[in-house]
Order: sequence, then C-alpha cells, then structure tokens
Amino acid sequence: MKPTLVLLTAMTALAVAHPPASAASFGDDLDFLRQHTPVVVLKDKSGQAQVVVAPAWQGRVMTSTAAGTNGTSFGWVNRELIASGKLQPHINVFGGEDRFWLGPEGGQFSIFFAHDAPFDLEHWFTPAALDTEPFKVLRESQDRVVCTQQIHLTNYSNTRFDLEVTRVVRLRPASDWLRRLGIALPAGIQSVAFESVNLVKNTGTQAWTKDSGLLSIWILGMFNASLESTIVVPFQKGPESERGPIVNDAYFGKVPADRLVVKDGVLFFRADAKHRSKIGLSPRRVKPLLGSYDAANHTLTLVQFSVPPGATNYVNSMWKLQDDPFSGDVANSYNDGPPQPGAKQLGKFYELESSSPALALAPGKSARHVHTTLHLQGTEAELDPIARRILGVSLDEIKTAFRK
Repeated sequence: MKPTLVLLTAMTALAVAHPPASAASFGDDLDFLRQHTPVVVLKDKSGQAQVVVAPAWQGRVMTSTAAGTNGTSFGWVNRELIASGKLQPHINVFGGEDRFWLGPEGGQFSIFFAHDAPFDLEHWFTPAALDTEPFKVLRESQDRVVCTQQIHLTNYSNTRFDLEVTRVVRLRPASDWLRRLGIALPAGIQSVAFESVNLVKNTGTQAWTKDSGLLSIWILGMFNASLESTIVVPFQKGPESERGPIVNDAYFGKVPADRLVVKDGVLFFRADAKHRSKIGLSPRRVKPLLGSYDAANHTLTLVQFSVPPGATNYVNSMWKLQDDPFSGDVANSYNDGPPQPGAKQLGKFYELESSSPALALAPGKSARHVHTTLHLQGTEAELDPIARRILGVSLDEIKTAFRK
C-alpha cells in the first residue's frame, strides 16, 4: 500500500460466544451496514457461519462470524466514515476483511499516481474503480455471490489498461479446509471460512508487458485489533545470500524490536493498533500462509493464498521511481496507529494481505488469485494443536513472543 495513509490487513476476534459490551456483535454490524449499503449475506445451514458482502464496495467481504448474529464480528467496519455519507478525495476506508485492489501503488508503473506526479500524499489517489464504483452482482445463492466490473486505468507511464474483473466470494466448511491439512476440527470450536476467487481478464487490444507496466491482483483484509493480538508469519528459512532479507520492514520506517520478532522459521508482529507499521515477504521467503491469534478472546485466524510455483515477478509499490519495479512483496501485514504523536489514526485494526504475481496478459487472457480466510474460536487446548500444525508454533510461543 502506501507509506502515508494506511490500509493493509490483519484480524482479531473479541469473544468466544458473546463479544464484550464495547464491541459490536455481528448482528450489530449487519444492521448498521444494511442502513447504508445493499449487502449479500452468505450463511451455512446452521446459520452460525455467516459472511457479509457489499457489492457497491467492489464486492468486498465486510465482516463474518462463527456464531450467528450474537457472535463476534471479525471484520473492521469504519462506522464513522460510512455513517457520514461523505466521500473522501484520496481514499474511502470503508473497512472489510477481504477487499479487491490492484497494484502497483507506487513507482513508474503506479496506478495511484498520475503521469509525472510527485510521489507524495497530496498526489496519491485511489482509482475510483477500486474505491467508490460498485461491482455488479451476476448471481447469488446461499453460500456464494459472483460480482463483476469493467475497469479502465492509466498508469504513471501513460499505459492504458482495459480489464474485466470477476470476483467470487463463497463460504467454505472450515472442517474441509482443515481436513486437507490432516487436521480434524474439534467439536467445541466455532468456525467460519470463506474464500475470494479473483479473476482479471485483459479486454484491451494490447498485451501487458514489463516494459510499459503490469498489474497485480491485491487482496487486503482489515480485522479488529486487541491489545493481545499477534500476527504470525511462517517463512522460508535459508541464508540471506541465497534468499535475501527475511522481512521488509522499511515501509513506514524500521519496525521497533519490541514489535517485530524473528525466530526460527516464523516471525511475530504486534497487532494492537498502537503503532503504524508494515512488513512484507518476498517470493523467496514467503509461504502461502498468514495467521494471527487474539489471546484475550481465544481467536485464531488463518489466511491462505495462491502462490504459483516459480513465480518471482511481483510489482513493487514503493513510492519512488524504481530500479527494479518487479521486486515487490507477495504477502504483507499492517498494524494501524497514529501517523504521528497525537494525530488521529484510521482505526483499531490490523491487516493481512496477499498479491498475485505481475500479470503479463495477452489480449483475451486471464489470471486469477485465491485468498482464503478462516476464523476459529475455542479454548486454548482446542486451538493449540491447530496453531502448532499450521503455523509451526504453540499458542504459548505466540503469547510470549515479545517478552524479554
């Protein structure tokens, strides 16, 4: 994203069965959203696992729950902005735990800066097609909705892109997702899982090439932060001489040591919405998985995404003219906080996000990127084996990651 506004993902939960009084329940958020925009609600047969999709906001998943209308609302919803009814000039941060974007954000192939514009906040604008223009609903059922839109963009280098986006959001049984990893879902755990299948088709007459710029599919999720939320990122081990740096933490200035801890094959990143910071992992370091754990509310969140074998070209979103515009990150995480001491921050959220490789598409050709989100709520005894199996660390290791 951009090193001056915010946006970049994460998650958190707030109570196993009943959210604390200060937190909105899923039903509260659903009622609020229905007052301000049309929504599609996906649900399983029990009605416990539910997902809210807002077609007018690019078919984004606004929030979800594992325990019906009285359960925790997992997605961060920017009530202040939505209720105002006023659109902002640079970006409209509506929230949501799975939203569709395109990269790159910065550099000579940026789609957020006009030709020859300075790379600063004053000249940074989110394309309307990714911000305020609605997607059309093609079809919907109890467990899925399909949205689409025709998009036209021009990048910093004056290259025009004509594309068709098709986005499928569908509810998935959490037990099926875990079963593929050799894990049985304990009976006592409440769960919700959903995926977005995002397809981009080149509808123009010119091929997309590295010389004139490429796009990437970029999925970002914003989740409610708590003081005891920690992001967990497994990574590919190996010497820096072969795989490069383990983590890119230079987006908003180097992340302090008490907020980012790198251990053997896994890193821990604070998700308390107290300090604005962002990290990223390169193709040589990334594993197709991000996670977080909210120890206060016993909620484990897992995000899985597609990483094509051998893919190395990812768009670079740094705000400058770049020597290598295809050396970007595959996965990112963002923790919100005041942009400067005493300043107002966007909200109490963190982000988990993933990107497709740079898309070199001939006319009529398509590419897709799949991003899956899973929330589990239960006792630590029930959640710990899942964390160990998928993230490679215990819940105790997560909870004590920042203790000296």
